[in-house]
Amino acid sequence: MNVGIRFRSILAFAGALVLSTVTRGAHAQQGPARNHDWQTVTTITMLGAAGTQLFMPRIFYSDPEVTVGWKARWHVSVLAPVMTLTGLTLLNEYALKDSFKGFRPGCDETNRGVPGCGSYGLLSSHTFAAFAALGHGTAVFLVDTTKWSGGRFNAGAFVGNVALPLVLSTFTAVGRDAGNYERSGQVIWGGVGGLVSGFATGAVYALMQRPECGYTGSLICW
Repeated sequence: MNVGIRFRSILAFAGALVLSTVTRGAHAQQGPARNHDWQTVTTITMLGAAGTQLFMPRIFYSDPEVTVGWKARWHVSVLAPVMTLTGLTLLNEYALKDSFKGFRPGCDETNRGVPGCGSYGLLSSHTFAAFAALGHGTAVFLVDTTKWSGGRFNAGAFVGNVALPLVLSTFTAVGRDAGNYERSGQVIWGGVGGLVSGFATGAVYALMQRPECGYTGSLICW
């Protein structure tokens, strides 16, 4: 009787140990919690910020020798800086992150590859792209205001190039941190990198490309 009881006790203990190990392993494989709503929101705000630069016209005060007053022109050539910044974002996402090896929140060497830890978080591509749009728009606004408009301020140009991208990029940065997708430092460095890259690209573009289409009066410049 005692032998049978001891044997059953050993089996029960072994079963509990195996079950505990399996349960711990299954729990570890779940990975850290991420807020998928913030993932959706930040993707929308990132694309919205980029869209402001793709579809925002160049607003400028026309040369009195041509026509007097404020003009707006859409430039197909804006694809050049926008695609440059898009390329830098993709370079970061698929190459630089693997070089920096900055783990996302809740991730380290012990759970690398589990759901939620399949990629790195530095630099944050979402904040890089959103703040690149802000930097680009700010540079275009400053160049168009100081160089092409003789210092005249236009509220529409400011809202489209600076204010709206600022709001969208801020939401993107806050959402990436709040959604637990990147650490605060990864978000900040992504924003700084995007802002600098966007400003440099936008300044070069706005200085080289006049906002006026020429003497045709066309609303779209090729």
